[in-house]
Amino acid sequence: MDLELPGTLPRPDGSPSTLRGSLDLPSGSGELTLPELRAARVPVAVVAHCFTCSRRAPGVFRISRALARAGIACLRFDFPGLGDSVPANGGVAFEDTTFSSNVADLLSVSGWLDSHLSSPSLLVGHSLGGAAVLRAAHRIPSLKAVVTVGAPFLPGRAAASLLDAFTGEQAAPAETAGPAETADPAGRQVPLPGTGDDTLRTVHLAGRDLTFRRRFLTDLAENSVTTDVREDIAAVGRRGVPLLVMHSPTDQTVPVTDATEIFSAASWPKSLLSIPDADHLLTRRGSAQWVGETVARWAGSVGVGGHTTVGRHD
Repeated sequence: MDLELPGTLPRPDGSPSTLRGSLDLPSGSGELTLPELRAARVPVAVVAHCFTCSRRAPGVFRISRALARAGIACLRFDFPGLGDSVPANGGVAFEDTTFSSNVADLLSVSGWLDSHLSSPSLLVGHSLGGAAVLRAAHRIPSLKAVVTVGAPFLPGRAAASLLDAFTGEQAAPAETAGPAETADPAGRQVPLPGTGDDTLRTVHLAGRDLTFRRRFLTDLAENSVTTDVREDIAAVGRRGVPLLVMHSPTDQTVPVTDATEIFSAASWPKSLLSIPDADHLLTRRGSAQWVGETVARWAGSVGVGGHTTVGRHD
């Protein structure tokens, strides 16, 4: 089921933006309307995709479909400027987004589900989507479980190399990304040449050109203060919500040490699971399927699950 969802960022003309999503449904429920699904009390999950990916990325797609087979309706949506959530469809351009706006969109989508279907019980995030999930999870009261897959501990690490796209800047640790201002002759703080928050750069990433503003990087750095990140992660477990941290030890994009940092910061109940023979984007044969089935089994073991067949009853 394809859906049009409310975005949090305004369009250039000030009108509300929209996001595009897909709701994967349990067997036998494909003909049900949203009110009928709500009446059937079908549990709901949300899956957040990786940096510059879309809701059709292998990992997100397989996880969502596996959860649907386990009786959980699963919403996967495109973050603004990616996939189908583009200006031509009522969305906003990628260069107008930030990590903070992605977190806000996760919360907005969760609120929409609460009003139109059911409050989400499970939140799953892949890569930078996992970092967004960790920042949003403690603000969603209905959650019963959270999963990260290949997520960075500090969000800024996911895009540190993009700093090289800005004149005079070199990649730096997330918490010390470099000053964005300097003093003019009168002693006033002004942006460094080519480093103002609205400065645009285009880089070739994941096989395509990507345009973004420096604001995207400064926002990542602001969301990568270790004490704040650790507090948000710990807050999930303090509510009694179990966290599953999944990571491949052969991940060449986000090192497995990030998973151990997330696990260390988390409160109990928590689990750490190695993904065998997988790359970061889960493109190796069978890896995305394995992750999806594993997430579905784990979700069932912690009380998030439904009937494998849902339908109308006469």
